[in-house]
Amino acid sequence: MRAGNRLAAPVPARLSFRMPAEWEPHAATWMAWPHADDWPGKSAAIPWVYAEIIRELSRVERVEILIQRASVRARAQRILADAGADLTAVRFHPIPTDRSWTRDTVPVFVRRRNEVAMVDWRFNGWARYPEWRRDDAIGARLGRRLGLRRFVPRHRPAGGRARMVVLEGGALDVNGQGLLLTTEECLLSRTQVRNPGIGRRGMERILREQLGVKKVLWLGRGIPGDDTHGHIDDLARFTGPRTVVAVHEADRADPNHAPLEDNLRRLRRMTDLAGRPLRVVTLPMPGPLFHRGERLPASYANFYVANRLVLVPTFNDPADRVALQTLARLFPRRRVVGIHAVDLVVGLGSIHCVTQPQPSI
Repeated sequence: MRAGNRLAAPVPARLSFRMPAEWEPHAATWMAWPHADDWPGKSAAIPWVYAEIIRELSRVERVEILIQRASVRARAQRILADAGADLTAVRFHPIPTDRSWTRDTVPVFVRRRNEVAMVDWRFNGWARYPEWRRDDAIGARLGRRLGLRRFVPRHRPAGGRARMVVLEGGALDVNGQGLLLTTEECLLSRTQVRNPGIGRRGMERILREQLGVKKVLWLGRGIPGDDTHGHIDDLARFTGPRTVVAVHEADRADPNHAPLEDNLRRLRRMTDLAGRPLRVVTLPMPGPLFHRGERLPASYANFYVANRLVLVPTFNDPADRVALQTLARLFPRRRVVGIHAVDLVVGLGSIHCVTQPQPSI
């Protein structure tokens, strides 16, 4: 197909690629060995939190870990061995990164019957941090290393030149059957955060073409402390084709109450592709957590679904038990494991933020 005198860029959906649901079978999980700068005052503890996550993952699937340089490998292996991880299921890749949040920096993997490919969005450090160029280069490096087809979404603003689409994996959640959850705060920003000028229809077209979805479900705003401008993975997640779990703040005086109530009202009016209402299940919010006076984005929605396993952040809070029990009911065929995440969330992210699934064929 030609556009003017130039070949049009291939569109994943037209080639039958789609973004699978997180509970579909994985070939691997991608992570990046942690950077001390992401966790002020907590740098000594974080490798051991990672080791606990990797120990659990290595029992059920391969774990692919990006490292700054080859010399980091030996120290990481010692920590993982001490934590009881299965090192035969762990592979290291000397690909330098700026930060450790692979959900947003490693491309989104898509699949069709006999092929896995990558959709490599542009990453700009959430328009907050100056160090992002090594993270933005991860997709190109992985494409060469893995030999996978790499799609690079672009858009052309009115009267302007084509630009890469700025997006992060934490902004998206899919049910694998045509539905995608995201937020207006994140993807419809009218500022320079991501893609000014695209608008709702333009963004929905991009998501349909790149990820194979049919319907975009828009929530409103994110929670205080989230430095990503409203990522969905702190708010609401699919746990089945028609089931969404969403966090709820019961305390009306808490600043989380109003945006989360608005999101719940929206979800309860939403339908699937056949017009049937979604099943909406609520998760509690933990009590407020602060570090150096800053509210942290602690949320049980930041869980990760792996093969036969669900990893759930816990916060030394009475609501931990409720969250674990709720997710155990929603994933009855998976082992649901709590991971202590009080230190991890000091970096303004949690378990889902540090993991990116690669689907199996």
